[in-house]
Amino acid sequence: MGSLLSRLGLECGAKEVKEEERNIRANDREYNLSYKYANNAIKTSKYNIFTFLPLNLFEQFQRLANAYFLFLLCLQLIPDISSLSWFTTVVPLVLVLAMTMAKDGSDDIVSAIPFNPSIRTFDVCVCLCVYTCISFKDPLSLFALLLFSSSSETNLKVKQGLTVTGELEDSIEKLASFDGQVRCEPPNNRLDKFTGCLSLDGAMYSLDNEKILLRGCTLRNTQWCFGLVLFGGPDTKLMQNCGKTTFKRTSIDRLMNVLVLSIFGFLAIMCLILAIGNGIWEYQEGATFAAFLPKPEGVNPPFSAFLTFWSYVIILNTVVPISLYVSVEIIRLGNSFYIDWDRKMYYPKNDTPAQARTTTLNEELGQIKYIFSDKTGTLTQNIMTFNKCSINGNSFFDNRSLSSKTERVDFSWNKLADPKFWFHDHSLVEVVRGGNPKAHDFFRLLALCHTVMPEEKKEGELYYQAQSPDEGALVTAARNFGFVFRSRTPESITVVEMGKLVTYELLAVLDFNNVRKRMSVIVRSPDGRLTLYCKGADTIIFERLHPSSKNVMEATTQHLNEYAGDGLRTLALAYKDIDLNYMEDWKKRHHEASTGMEQREEKLDALYEEIEKGLLLLGATAVEDKLQDGVPQTIEQLAKADIKIWVLTGDKQETAENIGYSCNMLREEMTEVFIVAGNTAEEVRVELQMSRNGLFCLLKKETMEDEPVNGEYAMVINGHSLVRTKNPVTGHLIAYALEKDMQKELLRTACMCQTVICCRVTPLQKAQVVELVKKYKQAITLAIGDGANDVSMIKAAHIGVGISGQEGMQAVLSSDYSFAQFRYLQRLLLVHGRWSYLRMCKFLRYFFYKNFTFTLVHFWYGFFCGFSAQTVYDEWFITLYNLVYTALPVLGLSLFDQDVNDRWSFQYPQLYAPGQLNQYFSKKAFIYTVLHSGYSSLVLFFIPWAAMYDTVRDDGKDIVDYQSFALLAQTCLLIAVNIQLGLDTYYWTAVNQFFLWGSLSVYFAVTFTMYSNGMFLIFTSSFPFIGAARNSLNQPNMWLTILITSILCVVPVVAYRFLRILLWPTINDKVRHKMRQEKAVLPAAPRRIQPRRISTRRSGYAFSHAQGYGDLVTSGRFLRRTPRSRGIVFSHTDSPLAQAKPQLYRTIVEGEEPPQIP
Repeated sequence: MGSLLSRLGLECGAKEVKEEERNIRANDREYNLSYKYANNAIKTSKYNIFTFLPLNLFEQFQRLANAYFLFLLCLQLIPDISSLSWFTTVVPLVLVLAMTMAKDGSDDIVSAIPFNPSIRTFDVCVCLCVYTCISFKDPLSLFALLLFSSSSETNLKVKQGLTVTGELEDSIEKLASFDGQVRCEPPNNRLDKFTGCLSLDGAMYSLDNEKILLRGCTLRNTQWCFGLVLFGGPDTKLMQNCGKTTFKRTSIDRLMNVLVLSIFGFLAIMCLILAIGNGIWEYQEGATFAAFLPKPEGVNPPFSAFLTFWSYVIILNTVVPISLYVSVEIIRLGNSFYIDWDRKMYYPKNDTPAQARTTTLNEELGQIKYIFSDKTGTLTQNIMTFNKCSINGNSFFDNRSLSSKTERVDFSWNKLADPKFWFHDHSLVEVVRGGNPKAHDFFRLLALCHTVMPEEKKEGELYYQAQSPDEGALVTAARNFGFVFRSRTPESITVVEMGKLVTYELLAVLDFNNVRKRMSVIVRSPDGRLTLYCKGADTIIFERLHPSSKNVMEATTQHLNEYAGDGLRTLALAYKDIDLNYMEDWKKRHHEASTGMEQREEKLDALYEEIEKGLLLLGATAVEDKLQDGVPQTIEQLAKADIKIWVLTGDKQETAENIGYSCNMLREEMTEVFIVAGNTAEEVRVELQMSRNGLFCLLKKETMEDEPVNGEYAMVINGHSLVRTKNPVTGHLIAYALEKDMQKELLRTACMCQTVICCRVTPLQKAQVVELVKKYKQAITLAIGDGANDVSMIKAAHIGVGISGQEGMQAVLSSDYSFAQFRYLQRLLLVHGRWSYLRMCKFLRYFFYKNFTFTLVHFWYGFFCGFSAQTVYDEWFITLYNLVYTALPVLGLSLFDQDVNDRWSFQYPQLYAPGQLNQYFSKKAFIYTVLHSGYSSLVLFFIPWAAMYDTVRDDGKDIVDYQSFALLAQTCLLIAVNIQLGLDTYYWTAVNQFFLWGSLSVYFAVTFTMYSNGMFLIFTSSFPFIGAARNSLNQPNMWLTILITSILCVVPVVAYRFLRILLWPTINDKVRHKMRQEKAVLPAAPRRIQPRRISTRRSGYAFSHAQGYGDLVTSGRFLRRTPRSRGIVFSHTDSPLAQAKPQLYRTIVEGEEPPQIP
C-alpha cells in the first residue's frame, strides 16, 4: 500500500528520524536493509497520470482570478441572481484552465530526469574501483583513475580509489568475498565535501570527496570500475541539490497583484452603487411594474438590492481580467524565443547561441539599474599566458609589444617543449641553462606543485589537462624551460629536468581551498631529500616566510608592484626542507586526522598550518588574462544607459583596479576614485565618511534614494573590509562594512559612484553585496558570471546571467539567461530587454483600457434599466469579446511592436532610462488608463443612446429597441478599441494588419451568422437576436453614429499626444523623429584608442573559488576529452561588437515631461 501511495505521489510517511551517520557493509544485504535506506527510485516530476488533473486544478484555483471566476460560475447557477447564461463564464474559464494546464504539463515532462530507467545510477564509493588502463601497461594502473564530466562541469576531473582495494582487480570471487564496512556522513547537498572511512582487515582508511563518484557523472580513461553504493535515489547529492528553486517574480508581476486587488475593490464599489440604486428604484417605482412583473413572495426592496448586488458582480466580472495571465505568459514566451533566435548573440567560435532559460523575467531586462559582474572569465577570456616572473629577486618578462623587434626564444634545445609557447626574454633561458640553482628550484616547483594530468599519445607529444587555466599556463612554462612534467602515479611524480628523467616520491598533497588560498606538495627526491613546495597568494605566502627571506621578499614586492600596471594575476612560490623524523610524526598525525569522523577538516587545516611555516621565498609568477572582445565598448554603452556596474572579484585590489581602467569602468578624468581597505570597524567607517566628504547622515528609511552628485566617482573596496572574518594567522576578527550598523553607510557611499569594484571577495560576500542593494534600493539588479563561485550571486540578483566559458556550466545552469560573451549583454538589455518592457507595458495599458471600457458601459446602462442587472450587450458578444474579437490584435502588438529598431537602440542608450523609472506602467499610469476608459465608456454609451432615442428607420419604422441598441453599442465599442490599438502601434507588420482586420471581419461574420434566421430556428433560446444585424446595419444613421462615436473616442488622445510631442517631447519622441528624418545608415564614429594604463600598485593572484584536486593524483595517463561537435546553426558572422567597433553616441537633452497617459 505504501508503495502504491508513493507511486501516486500521495505518500504520507511517519515522522522522519534524522540520520546521524550512515553504515554500509559490503556484500551484506540483510545488514544494509535493516537501516531502511532509500532505494534508487527518483521522482522529479510534480505530477503523474493520476494526480495531474486534481493537483493542477488545485494549483490553478489558488490564483485569485481563477478562484473568482469559479465563484461567479456558482453564482450563475442561481436563477434569482444570474441574468447571464452559464456559458459566458464557463467558456473563457475552461479555455484559460486548459491552456495553463497544457503549459504546466509540458513543463513537468521536461523537468523529469531524462535518464534511461534501465540504467541504475547511484552515488558510489570508488574504494573498490579497479580497472585496466587501456593506454599503457603498468602495474600501478591497478589503482583507479576515473575522469568524469558531470552535467555542471566541462573539464575532466580525477577520481581515485584506495590502493589497498586495487588488489581486488576485476575478480568476481575477490569482490564477492570483500567484507569492508564504510561509515560516512548522512545524505547532504555538499558537492565539494565528503567525510567517511573504510574499515578493512582491522585497519582504517580515509574516504573523502576524491574517492566518490556522483550520480550523473561519465567515466573516462577507464574500461570499467566496481564500487560500493553509498547513496541511492533521493539521497544522492544530485537529488539533494534539486531543491525548490526560488521563484523570481518581476516588478510588474508584483504591481499586477496590487492592481488586481484594487480592481476587486473597484468592482465591489460599482456593484454597491448599483445595488443601492436598485433598492431606491424598487422603493419608489417598483409598484408601478408589479402588475405585469409580479414580485416573488418575500421579496422587498432591501432583499432585491442584495440580489442585484450579486447579479452585477456577475455582469461586471470582465473588469477582472481572467485571460490576462495567459496572455502575459504567451507574450513572455514569444519574447524569449526572440532571444534564442537572435543571430547577433550567437558565438560561432564555440557554436553557442544565447538562451533564455526562463520565460518570466523578460520585461525585467528593460529595467536594470545595477549590474554585478565577476571579472575572470566574464570580463576577461580566462585564457592564461605566462608573461613575467621574479626569481630570487630578479625580474624576467615577456614584452609582447616588442615581439616584432625581438626574436622569440628558441626552445629547439628542448625536444619536449610546447611549440605554441612564446617568450621573448632570452636572459631567462640563459639563467636556466646556466645551471642557476634558484631558477631550477623555481621551475621544479612549477613542475611538481599542481594537479595537472598529462596525456602522451605519441612520444614527446604532451597534452596537459588542468582544473584551472592558471595551472596549465604555469606547468607549460616549466615544461618549456626544461622542467617537463611527464607522468604521475598515486605515489610519484615523474619530471624530465634538463633532459634527465627524475622520479619524486609523493608523500602528501596539501590541497587548495578558499580559506587557505595556497597549495603545497611534499616530495622525496631520489637522493632522499624531503621538500615542501608551496604556491599561493602573495599575502598568504609572505606571512609564512622565514626571516632570512626578507631581502628577496622586498625585491619580489617591488616586482609585483611593476606587474600590477598590466593587471597581471600573480602567485608567490616558496619551499622548505623537512626533517625525516618530523615528517614521520606529522604523517602519523595526518593519518589519524584524515580517518577521524569528527572535525576532520579543522584538524587537517591545523596540521597544514603547522608544516607550512618557515618557508624560503623563490619568487613570483605573473600570468596575463586578456579582456574579451567588446568589453570596454559594452561597459561604456551600459554606463550611458545610466546602469551602474559593480565588479565583484576575487583578485587583489591593484589587479582589479587595472582591469577597471582597461574596461573603461575607471577613467583618469573621474573626479575621484575612493579606496576602502580598512582592517577595523573604525577605519572602515572613517574611510566611508571621508569618501562622502562629510555628507554622511544616517536616514531612518528602509529604502534610500539616489543622492545628487557633482562629478563622476568610483569606489574600490577590499574584501576584508566587507564582512567580519577571522585571520587564520593572528586569530583577529577583521572586516566590517557589511555589518548591520554600517550597511546603509556603505550603500549610500557606493550608490553615489558610477562604478564600484569589490576585490578579494568570496562567493558568500558577492551574494551579500547583491542582497544589500536589493534590500535598500528600489532598483532591479542583474548578476553575471561564468564560474561556480558566481552561482550564489546569480541566484541572489533579480536576474542572473551565465556565461558559458572556461570554468564549466554551473553558472549557466543556475542562470536565467546565458550566452558566450560579455559583449552580448548590451544587446540583451538595450534591445531585447527594452523591447520586452515596452511591449508588456503597452499590452497591460491596452488590456485594462479595453476591459474597463467594456465594463463601464454596463455600469452606465444600469441607470437606464431600473438597475435590473440587464446586460447592454448580446451574451455571445460578452463571451467572445476577450477570447476572439480582441485577443489576437493585442498579442500582435505585444509580440512585434518596437519604438525604434536595434541600431537606434544602440545609438541612443538613453532610451533605456524610462524602464528604470517605471514610466510606461505604474499605479499612476493605471489610474490614467481607468480615467481614459471612463471617458470612452461615456461616449460609447450616451452617443448611441442619444442617436437612437426616438429614431425611426428611413422607411418610417421604429428601430428604438433593446437588440438594435445592443448591436450598435457593441459595434462602436469594438471599432473604438481597435482604433486605439492602431494609435498605440509604432511598428506595423503584415501580422498586425492581419490580426486587426481579421478580428473585425470575424466579428461581422459571426454577428450576421448568429443573428440569422437559421440559428434562431435551430437554437431558439440561445440566439434571440434574430434579424437585428441586417435590419440595423443597413441604416446610414447607424454607421454615422459609429463614425461619430469613434472620432469622439480618439480625438482627445490624438490631441494630447500631438501637444505632448510638440511641447514636451520625450527621448523616444526625439529619436523616432530623427529616425524618420534619417533613412540612411549613420556613419560609424572614429575608433577611440584606449591608452594602456601604467601603475605601480601591487597586483594579486586570485585562486578560483573551487576546491582543489590535489589528492587525485593517480597512475596512468588520461585521454583528452574530445569536445562534442554540434552542427553550425548560423553562419560564422558575428556582431559589429565582436570586432570591438565602438557605438556612435549622441547627446539628447530632454525637457520637463508631463505625466503620461495612454
